Amino acid sequence: MNQQAATTGSCDLLITGAYIYVDAGWEISSGWIAITDGRVAGVGANSEPAPTATETIDAGGRLVTPGLVNTHHHMYQNLTRSFAPVVNADLFTWLTQLYPIWSQIDDESVYLSTWVAMAELLLGGCTLSSDHMYVHPHGELIDAQVRAAGDLGFRFYANRGSMTRSVEDGGLPPVEVVQSRDEILADSERLIARYHDPAPGAMTRMALAPCSPFSVTSETMRDSAALAEKHDVRLHTHLAEDGDELTYCQEVYGMTPVEYFDSVGWMQSRSWVAHFIYPSPDEEQRMAAAGVGVAHCPSSNMLIGGGSADVQRLRGLGAPVGIGCDGSASTDHGSLWLEARAALTLARFRCGPTSMTARDVLDMATRGGARCLGWEDETGHLTPGACADLVIWGGSELSLAGALTDPVEAWLRCGPMAADTTVVAGRILVRDGQIQNSALAEMLTAHRRESARLQGVTA
Repeated sequence: MNQQAATTGSCDLLITGAYIYVDAGWEISSGWIAITDGRVAGVGANSEPAPTATETIDAGGRLVTPGLVNTHHHMYQNLTRSFAPVVNADLFTWLTQLYPIWSQIDDESVYLSTWVAMAELLLGGCTLSSDHMYVHPHGELIDAQVRAAGDLGFRFYANRGSMTRSVEDGGLPPVEVVQSRDEILADSERLIARYHDPAPGAMTRMALAPCSPFSVTSETMRDSAALAEKHDVRLHTHLAEDGDELTYCQEVYGMTPVEYFDSVGWMQSRSWVAHFIYPSPDEEQRMAAAGVGVAHCPSSNMLIGGGSADVQRLRGLGAPVGIGCDGSASTDHGSLWLEARAALTLARFRCGPTSMTARDVLDMATRGGARCLGWEDETGHLTPGACADLVIWGGSELSLAGALTDPVEAWLRCGPMAADTTVVAGRILVRDGQIQNSALAEMLTAHRRESARLQGVTA
């Protein structure tokens, strides 16, 4: 079936000679994609006429996909990657050891860590990322993140995280990183008014994201849900991540994490949650029926050893399921391609060789992630009219030798793969595998200095 979009004469950017994964069920084995004004203007087979273009890229038979969507991250944590004292710790020990270090972050360290994280994500094929910034010891940290995204040209879904329950109130974090309910709500209102852009083609949107059932009060959870409804923004939190969380909720609230989530008004389609490892089968059904999305973070889950979400069952129930890198201090990388491959191998390890395909994973990493963020009308696919966020994938001739029959399967089964070209809103941000921003070396030097300051080591 010819699903080519009408194009008018010329376009800004034309990519030719590619195997194009447009969307689930729509692939073009040898085709072109035209981009105008930051949008997909048309797609077609090479046998069909293509428009003229200001710039043309010959993709030479390589795979082109929608840009990957990262549904859960903690970008500031790349300042404490592979921190030696906690590399083998369980989740709660890991958190309590790192919170005092993270209490030293400020606007400068958050700007640098966000810039570096986004640059790394672009190299791994990610064009849209959320970030769960829930530690707020000093300054206006979300503002610093938005500034970094703007400086790079990255599409960003900021999550205004929060914690109210310190160690003095039975929580895990120190008092230096928690805030009062009034501080959180006032800053949430400010950030939504200043940065949340609900318009088509937006580059920045805002969600409200109390950290977890064990780090904020029930009042803060309820108030955040009410504020999200008032301003029509989304909600995000960690949920059912760890066995200790299950014990905590039963002891403190007299219910499971999912029951608690429901009791504070979060069981709704504007919510998506990270991890979701310890629900009951009935709770999985209830969450899926309510349209709650799940951010699957396979590498982080495996490294911390806490289990993983049953994404095959959740997808079968109709729940939106995306993929997330999670914190750079637990996963220790920011490649959504690596997360996608981990999702494939983990699923097949758990449930057998027919349980998950590369196309299933690609759908999670694109459309699924966009559904979690409520952005599936414009992102996560390359249908005409969508945002022009895409990746031309590159791999070595050695790693792809013999992979001749299925470029999508080869994308995950062979490798490693990385972005040869990454386009966001029609702008080329990665070309020939290199970040197209002259500030990269300067940013890495400054980032190393800040990381050394936090960890108390010599840069």
